Amino acid sequence: MAEIIQRDGTWAFDGTTVRITPGLHRSVPLFRQTFGEIAVPLNAVAGVVYEPERKRGRLRMSLREGADPLLQATGGRLPYAADPYRLAVDTDRSGVAEYVAEEIRRALLLDRIPKEPAKAYLLPGPPVPVSVRSSDGTVSFDGGQVRIDWADTSDRVKRATGPRIIAIGDLVQVEWLPNSGYEEGFLRFVTRETVFSKLPPEKDPYALDLWGSTRRDLLTALVATAVTARLPHPSTRTGGEWATRGRSPDAPTVPPPSDHHDVLLRRLRELGELHRDGVLTDEEFARTKAAVLRSFA
Repeated sequence: MAEIIQRDGTWAFDGTTVRITPGLHRSVPLFRQTFGEIAVPLNAVAGVVYEPERKRGRLRMSLREGADPLLQATGGRLPYAADPYRLAVDTDRSGVAEYVAEEIRRALLLDRIPKEPAKAYLLPGPPVPVSVRSSDGTVSFDGGQVRIDWADTSDRVKRATGPRIIAIGDLVQVEWLPNSGYEEGFLRFVTRETVFSKLPPEKDPYALDLWGSTRRDLLTALVATAVTARLPHPSTRTGGEWATRGRSPDAPTVPPPSDHHDVLLRRLRELGELHRDGVLTDEEFARTKAAVLRSFA
């Protein structure tokens, strides 16, 4: 057993699994504490290094592309402190950190773990049901459907549409950008009907606009990961290849042009009904209609 215990967490390797446990110190982000322990099978690991620094070193693990729904959902945008695959190491424990890294690297060589992208998720997502209250509303996922209940501070257009319920079968992918404190983030659920409709997050009834507490808004990555883990693996989206015909592995399936036109008309019709019912003012209707038309251009 190779193990290192630090204030921010513990890494333990038994030859087949790297068990990563978050620390209990108050400096450990709420996201890491909530996400909990992660058991990383050796065949999901691409590499591990120890990076010495003057004050504190750093253990850094990289995973095979497509192996982890958390990395797939967050796209490498987790803040450093919240990233479970980074561990700050005190200088007096650098020798232990080097030993742990070397043991994992040796096992990768002995077991001949491939570096190619994984064709299925090798780690599970968070257990369901999972529910997170954010600055724009509460998002919940029970394994079968996503539900968004808007907050009193949400945009009027969103509150007028009522709770948003999306079946997992209607989803194409999840898009997530963290609230950095300097720039707002969002959690967007892309369906077959809305794949072309990229409204601003504050107006999009399929997106949470993350603008409040960065600490709490970061928890929306839990929902993004849980949903991503239950969607088709990205390797299946392009006929089993990660990148063909110039498409990104994250590129959603594009509906035919006729569906594109139908979606546009449906969105405009919904806005028109909200305007006629007095829910949207003339200015709000004009502004939102212009945003819809721009997104479909």
